[in-house]
Amino acid sequence: MSAPLHRLTVLDFSPLLPGPFATRMLADLGATVIRIESPTRPDLVRHMPPFVEGISAAHAYLNRNKRSLALDLKAVGAREAVLALVKTADVLVEQFRPGVMERLGLGYAELAELNPRLIYCSITGYGQTGPLRDRAGHDINYLALAGVAAGSGRIEDGPPPLGVQIADVAGGSLHAVIGILAALRQRDEDGAGQHIDIAMTDCALHLNALTASAALAGQDTLPEQGLLNGGSHYDYYRCSDGRWLAVGSLEPAFLTALCDAIGYSDLVPEFRHNPQQAKTRLAARLAEETQAHWRVVFAKVDACVEPVLTLPEALDSAQARQRGWIVDVPHGKNQLRQPAMPIRFSRAEASYTHTGGRLGEDSEAILREAGLSEAEITALRANNALG
Repeated sequence: MSAPLHRLTVLDFSPLLPGPFATRMLADLGATVIRIESPTRPDLVRHMPPFVEGISAAHAYLNRNKRSLALDLKAVGAREAVLALVKTADVLVEQFRPGVMERLGLGYAELAELNPRLIYCSITGYGQTGPLRDRAGHDINYLALAGVAAGSGRIEDGPPPLGVQIADVAGGSLHAVIGILAALRQRDEDGAGQHIDIAMTDCALHLNALTASAALAGQDTLPEQGLLNGGSHYDYYRCSDGRWLAVGSLEPAFLTALCDAIGYSDLVPEFRHNPQQAKTRLAARLAEETQAHWRVVFAKVDACVEPVLTLPEALDSAQARQRGWIVDVPHGKNQLRQPAMPIRFSRAEASYTHTGGRLGEDSEAILREAGLSEAEITALRANNALG
């Protein structure tokens, strides 16, 4: 079976996490992704430990299946080299602040004249328009401004710094992929490309699927006030060994199964009449035993109660093995274990050709394939444009 996007060519100008995650997904699905990166200011992810054979594990994952072109976009001849690549590209992804690509002569308007079929996706924190368009930001800022943080955490402790970059990945990366695929589908019908404006703050707001609609109807969801943010028994509970359980027993059948399993059947009516008191009793009961004890108990009970696993535990779980969460990807002369593409197809499959490698390792080959002559490549080197 072939990968479903094997005929697409993507130019990736994005650093850090959101853009590279999006283009890694496209690469896993078969697209030819050319990562264009400065030889003098390489992506900071390249310096993020741990390292495997001298390469950052995070970089190796985010740039899986991609080719690397080290090119200083400000150097003489660099713009012309990019234009040669754009002529046959399907998609371009960039993650600079608004206006940067235009100043380099690589904005959408200029490139669309050269290649009207080009899908040009810009990922920024706050969008191409609006009062914050030029402001710097990170995941924590986008979640704060989108109203996500204010409804999370505990009343006394405030919003938590999350272990997963929700605005970056669920916001920027996934919405970018959706936008790109939708634009490609439209191009199939009319032959024209377009510009996609992805603002991570916009997308973080979009993820407020239940609470935003409630807020617009006049009901704000404050920490520990809603059904799903700690205001009900749907919550995390500490066990006697300091480990945690995740209790999602919302429906009556699951709540009854939970209470029966812990020997507190009388809690079911109490949850109807005095839910906070019932929650306190539930927490005290779960704190009497270890997580290992409750794992044995709830393994036999369908009550939406699961242990809070560490990431190493999750990666080594039976679920991970059965569902193929981990793949071995060629990494130099060896293999590197990495998270797999989670989307399963009935007549296609993801590809894992190699991990993200060294900066500029494909530069000359990419430029030759784009039609540059040996003299032009030599001139780029002489101008310190190539890494």
